Amino acid sequence: MPARHDGGALRGGAPRVVWCAGDHDPRTVSARSVAADLIKEDRPSHLVWHPGTGDIVQLLPATRAARLLGERVGREGRVCLQIMVVGQSRAPFTGALLTGLDAIVQWLDAWGVARRWPAGPPLPSPQSYHAHRARKDWARGGHYGASQVPLVDRPDPGGIDIRRITGPDTPCLLSTSDASS
Repeated sequence: MPARHDGGALRGGAPRVVWCAGDHDPRTVSARSVAADLIKEDRPSHLVWHPGTGDIVQLLPATRAARLLGERVGREGRVCLQIMVVGQSRAPFTGALLTGLDAIVQWLDAWGVARRWPAGPPLPSPQSYHAHRARKDWARGGHYGASQVPLVDRPDPGGIDIRRITGPDTPCLLSTSDASS
């Protein structure tokens, strides 16, 4: 189910991935349905993943920018992969099954996305609306929640357990902007 329109060429920089979660009930909504909605809204992500079923729908190639984050920051990086998780920010997706996650993380590894969270773990919703969105953290590349992306006003993915995504050895560091506060 490829999208017809992407966000354009990428501008270079550290490779990164942004984890997003819409307001979708994973008990009643499929990855394919969420993907169709994103295409209809002209806001395609690279992947839509349903962690309960393991279904993955790729909407765009990794070499092109997605449109979920907006044009400016969504084009930063050699890759700026945007993953829409079928779930809700108020119920972090890492608290349940993560079927298919290993394949996604291996795909991210192949694109050079470091297994680190430069901005630290994403805050739970609704505190995540007020998360630091530091350019310095963003410039490092790695994994981010949408709530940690500069110029983006999203609360997702909520207070996820980053170690369930990038492994038990993932350091849980504070953001450099938090440490200097």
